[in-house]
Amino acid sequence: MNAQTEYLLQDGPAGVLEVAMDRPSGDAVGIAVLAHPHPLHGGTLSNKVVQTLARACVLAGWTAVRFNFRGVGRSEGAYDEGRGELADLLSVIEAQAPSGPLCLSGFSFGAFVTSHAARQLHAQREIRRLILVGTAASRFEVAPVAEELHPRTLVIHGEQDDTVPLASVMDWARPQVLPVLVVPGGGHFFHGQLPLLRELVLRHLHA
Repeated sequence: MNAQTEYLLQDGPAGVLEVAMDRPSGDAVGIAVLAHPHPLHGGTLSNKVVQTLARACVLAGWTAVRFNFRGVGRSEGAYDEGRGELADLLSVIEAQAPSGPLCLSGFSFGAFVTSHAARQLHAQREIRRLILVGTAASRFEVAPVAEELHPRTLVIHGEQDDTVPLASVMDWARPQVLPVLVVPGGGHFFHGQLPLLRELVLRHLHA
């Protein structure tokens, strides 16, 4: 993301995982762990939307931790339809954010995986912020968000997303009465609207 990005390899459930870390200037509020889009469709930790989310986290004072799921970049292993990827995400949280304030964020397939991590971790530790962008609700079974987490959760979707239709995200959110922030004219990758996406996430993190 910038010249200060630290890259490291950590042990994961299927071999080593490639991790990128960006730190804020000054003391960190906590650690934000971000999950990237589908590994079989070009998703990596350097995805523009994921980088935008990481930048917002750093600007809000969080240490941003991105990582490559198994089989992507220098991460070992092979795609596992979300099951192994959830294990990857949980192992990164355990290694890089074992305690203290935690923010979880994911984009597309990464939002689906993040939803399951939030459901699993919610009873064990405080999740200070949950950010789901372009949530892949039409393609995967996204976990519901615990009601007490709703005030700390931001769900963002593009109005004209042709990868994951807005209607499918509304169908997921409706039974939970979970608000969805819709970006007018926005597509799945928010082309031309990444600065707006960053500001919306920043506003949520500062709230």
